[in-house]
Parts: sequence; C-alpha cells; structure tokens
Amino acid sequence: MNLRSGFPFLFVVVFLVAGGCIKMGPDFKKPAVSVKEPKSFQYAPGKTVSAEPEDRWWEVFGDPVLDRLVEGVLNHNLDIQQASARILELKYQVIQTRADQLPTVGFQGQGQRQHQPSATVGPGKSIGGTTDSYNLSLPASFELDLWGKFARAEEASQADLLQGEETRWTVAQSVVAEAITLYLKIESLERRIQITEQSLENYQDSVTFVERRYRRGLSSILDLRQARRTLAQAQANLPLLRQELGATQQALAVLLGQYPETQPPRKQPEDYYRQLEPVPPGLPSELLMRRPDIRAAEARLKALNAQVGIRKASRFPSITLTGSYGYSSSALGSLFQPDTVWSMAAGILQPLFDAGKLKAGQRAAEARYSQGMAEYTKTVLRAFSEVEKALLTRKEQVERREEVMNFLVEARATQRVAEARYVRGLVDYLTVLNAQQTRFRAEDDLVLVDFAILSNRVTLHRALGGGWAKLPPVKGKETEGPASYTIW
Repeated sequence: MNLRSGFPFLFVVVFLVAGGCIKMGPDFKKPAVSVKEPKSFQYAPGKTVSAEPEDRWWEVFGDPVLDRLVEGVLNHNLDIQQASARILELKYQVIQTRADQLPTVGFQGQGQRQHQPSATVGPGKSIGGTTDSYNLSLPASFELDLWGKFARAEEASQADLLQGEETRWTVAQSVVAEAITLYLKIESLERRIQITEQSLENYQDSVTFVERRYRRGLSSILDLRQARRTLAQAQANLPLLRQELGATQQALAVLLGQYPETQPPRKQPEDYYRQLEPVPPGLPSELLMRRPDIRAAEARLKALNAQVGIRKASRFPSITLTGSYGYSSSALGSLFQPDTVWSMAAGILQPLFDAGKLKAGQRAAEARYSQGMAEYTKTVLRAFSEVEKALLTRKEQVERREEVMNFLVEARATQRVAEARYVRGLVDYLTVLNAQQTRFRAEDDLVLVDFAILSNRVTLHRALGGGWAKLPPVKGKETEGPASYTIW
C-alpha cells in the first residue's frame, strides 16, 4: 500500500470503528412523577376540559398601553438578554463537545541551522561546519470513543442547551408577569391617591363647616379639633402613597431596561373594573407540557443522566491514535520534494489503581441524578400548587369583592345619614367622622381587592405556563444600539 494514501485510509478505518461505539450508562427515559395527578384542579371553575393556552392573554384587559409595555419588556429586559447570552454560550459548548469526537489535525513547520567547529577525523575526512535542516508535517491525533464517553458528553451538552432555552422562556414569563403586575399596581395606587385626595376635599369641607358652626356657637371646640385631626391624618397618608407609586414606577422602568424615573399620577376612571371571564385551567396532566420550568428541569435531568455514562466510560480503557505526515529536507528550496517523513502510533491507557477515584466519580454522578429527580418532582408539585393557589385566590377574592361592595354601599348611606342628623343636632360630630373614615376606607379596600383579583389573573396565566407570544431571536452579535421606549 502506498504510504501517502495509507495515512488518510487509517482515519477512514477509525471513523468506521468509532461509528459502532457502545454508550455506557443508562439511556434517558422521561421521568415519571411519583405524585398522583388528579383528574381536574380542585378549584377549577366549571367543568375541566383540555384547553390550549391563550396567546397574548394580556390583551383581555383592553389596554393599549399595557400591550406596548409587554412588547417593551420582551425586547429590552436585561434578564431576558442575559438568558439569551447564556443560550449562545451553551450553543458554543455543544460545538466544543462535538469536536472531541473528531480527529485533531495540526500544521507544524521547523527550520534549523546548526554550526559545529570543523575537525579532521581521517585522511581527507572532516566533520563540523554549518548545516541546515527543514521539516514540514501534519500531526494528527484521535481518541476512539469505544465506550460512548464523547457521545454522552454531546448528549449532556445538548440537554444543557435545551435547559437554557427553557430557562429563557421561564425568565421571560417571570419578568412579563412582574411587569404587568407592577403596571396594575401603579393604576391601583393612582386610584388610591384619587380616593385620598377626595377624602381631603371632604375633610376640608367638614373643617370649614364646623368652623362656621363653632363661630355661631352651634359646635364645640372638641368638634373642631376632631375635624382638623382627621384632615391632618389624611394629609399624612398622601405622601406615603406617592412614595409607593414612585417606587413602583422605578421598578417597572428597570424591567424595561430604562433609567428609573417617576411620573405624576394619572387620572383613573371610576368604571375601570370589568368582571373578566374565568380562565379554563385545562387538565393537570397538560401542565407538565406547558410550563418551561418543568421542561427545563427535565432537560437538566437528561444532562445528569448523560454524566453518569461519562463517568462510567472513564473507567474503561481509552485508545488513542497519533500520526504525522510530512517532508524533511536540508535545503528550503527542495522541501516539497520527496523525502517523505511519516509516523503512526497507537496507545492504550487502562487505569489499574486509583484508590476508587473513578468509581466514586460514577457514584457521585448517580447521586446528582437522584438529586435532579427530586428537584424535578418538586418543580412539578410547585407548579400544581401555584395553579391551585391562584384558582383558590380568585374564588375567594371574587366573593370578597361582593362583600366589600355591600360594605361600601352601607358606608356611603351611613355617612349621608350621620351628616344629616348632625346638622339637626341629633348626633355628635364624632359619629360623622367615623362615618366619613369608614366610607373612604371601604373605597380604598375596594381598590385593593380589585388589584388582588387582576394581579391574580396574571399569576394564574403564569402558573399555567402558556400564551406568552414570541421572544426576540438569539443573536450572536448585537449591532443595534439601545432603542428609546416610552411607557406612558
């Protein structure tokens, strides 16, 4: 066989041998959850049937500002960008791991000039002087993947990449849900500020009214002091609400990747609340396919399973092939003319004594897989818990809203009666103050329970794990500068 063609032929044989390698360790199987799934969620409204997750579900609020807000978060949030960069890292790790299954070929060149003193060694013979030597070769090496160590490593890296992609979706769901909740909280705080300002006007009118009665001798100084005290108390509450509003606006700006600035409160309509239709949660078994955090936990389990195979394969012999093919010459001009220099070698390495190090590594990988299995089951249980909690919260908060509405109706009627009876001198002013404070507290409670219902809607959609539109594509190099974005 010609040596020049024999060296490439060797690597063809290597590929054929490597193609029939054995994968050590267990093949991955979809994990079975030890917790028995119910046929339906306990607090599901109505009959539970299979349901597809509603895409762009936030549009049910009918708020164009909210729609733009979500688009801004998906495109500019730094947590999502960080998760996207992590996906790029994992993609390149897959390429690195896959390269271990292929031969490595290099280029090596060397030129040397050497001088030794001249010496006579016999009649007409001398040694020494200046000599030149040039070498040009292509060294190559390859480790046979007889036990599937490198194949399992690629399997693990692919699972890590899948976990990274699902984690990115989990991050996107979290930040979008947080942004919508903050937006709803901002509206809630703006309504509470309006209620407080209305109460200030009411209390100021009461102070003016009592002052006039006091000057006419129809009210006592105690009535006037109580009216002023109530006004001062309401005035002290207003800065706290404005502070909370500003802090919430700043938190939302950070989610949008913007400088944390604040805006003055907007005027909110009184008929803001709409009773939204309940969300069909679907079947509990569908939750395992919907939620990206569950899929990420499963991908992590697959990577841990592949690591067991890697550790087991490391306990078996490794065979490495090396070779070199090139030219050698004493003159640079004749370097590419035959004289051919080549070499081939094969080596085997089998650990004989390592004090149980490799076996312990395999057992440690198996223990990590057991930990991952427990974490996967915990993730599934947490998902079921989040859905059940959100459904229970909605049920109780809707009922509570009915009670708060009844309470508000009675509080307003009580205030009207108390003020009328006070004018006629039938009750003291303390009764009027209690009625006023109760009425405005009831209005504030109604805003809070409305916020609880609306924010719970966000929590439920996040717990169900679906309907989050599309994320921006992962790019290897961003060329666009930061875009300006305005919420309001």
